[in-house]
Amino acid sequence: MKLTIALLAGDGIGPEVIDQAVKVSNAIATKFNHQIDWKPALTGAAAIDALGDPYPEETHAICLAADAVLFGAIGDPKYDNNPSATVRPEQGLLKMRQQLGLFANVRPTFTFPSLIEKSPLKRERIEGTDLVFLRELTGGIYFGERGRKDQGETAFDTCTYTRAEVQRLAKKGFEMAMSRSKKLCCVDKANVLETSRLWRETVQAMEKEYPEVQVSYEFVDAVAMRLVQWPNEYDVLITENLFGDILTDEASVISGSMGLMPSASIGAKTSLFEPIHGSYPQAAGKDIANPLATVLSAAMMFEDAFGLKEEAALIRKVVNDSLAAGFVTEDLAEGVSPKKTSAVGDWLAEKIREAS
Repeated sequence: MKLTIALLAGDGIGPEVIDQAVKVSNAIATKFNHQIDWKPALTGAAAIDALGDPYPEETHAICLAADAVLFGAIGDPKYDNNPSATVRPEQGLLKMRQQLGLFANVRPTFTFPSLIEKSPLKRERIEGTDLVFLRELTGGIYFGERGRKDQGETAFDTCTYTRAEVQRLAKKGFEMAMSRSKKLCCVDKANVLETSRLWRETVQAMEKEYPEVQVSYEFVDAVAMRLVQWPNEYDVLITENLFGDILTDEASVISGSMGLMPSASIGAKTSLFEPIHGSYPQAAGKDIANPLATVLSAAMMFEDAFGLKEEAALIRKVVNDSLAAGFVTEDLAEGVSPKKTSAVGDWLAEKIREAS
């Protein structure tokens, strides 16, 4: 199979972890007789520095023409620390999601047997956790009207949702629940927010189309608490943009490291696959960042974008093998010698080549 993949390394540790995902993907392509045509493109601070735009038209065209997008990270301290900056790297991410129609962010959360003791949560609370968040990506407060008034002394951000936006995200959630444990939780704040009441009534109206799915409705503050107390009670959770942004980062601690969690953003035009961590500028260029979340994002890409389940399974196997063998970067190297980012990528690619 010929695969055309847009490659957006981005900022900070993005290029380093993307390089390892490329190594692994190329090893998979060789083993399974695929041909990958990588299409590099600029985004984030790198694109601002080069072209003055965090998501240039050239990058958008490459993404649209590709079968899938593999993305690293966005963000740079020189913009974070400048409140008056009119162009920011993160604007590129929002623009990319909007222009590519990436409306559903899929974030699985699961545990690794060899790392269960590294989680800050007790084994008995997290063992067997296997849940997935679907976060709405192109609506809500991140895209609503915003501004200042009263000579800059008052600021406002508006949260707006349409029923159609809720329906398309919820439909994905119901479909995913049907393929898993047939449990769906709608996370909202319907006791306070009008947008949450729209979410709840829309999902309730859709229940009759999926009679086998057990649907629950929980307030976001309750989920934030229960997520670290009894995470394995959840299966599929759907929620709006801001709530999903916060809860998925919280859920990442269950695995023991944010550097382990992959994600996908599904859209009408294409799909994008990325680690959930940020650009981690303090580690950029030091060859110490954990590449496993990006490698596992590539596994999601092979399975979800191309239907290549065997290839994805092999990537996940060698990642688990690296964890069990202690061939890991410094964030996971308790009691073992830490390995470089590039060395982990080399190890994973070699294990794929050696696999029978």
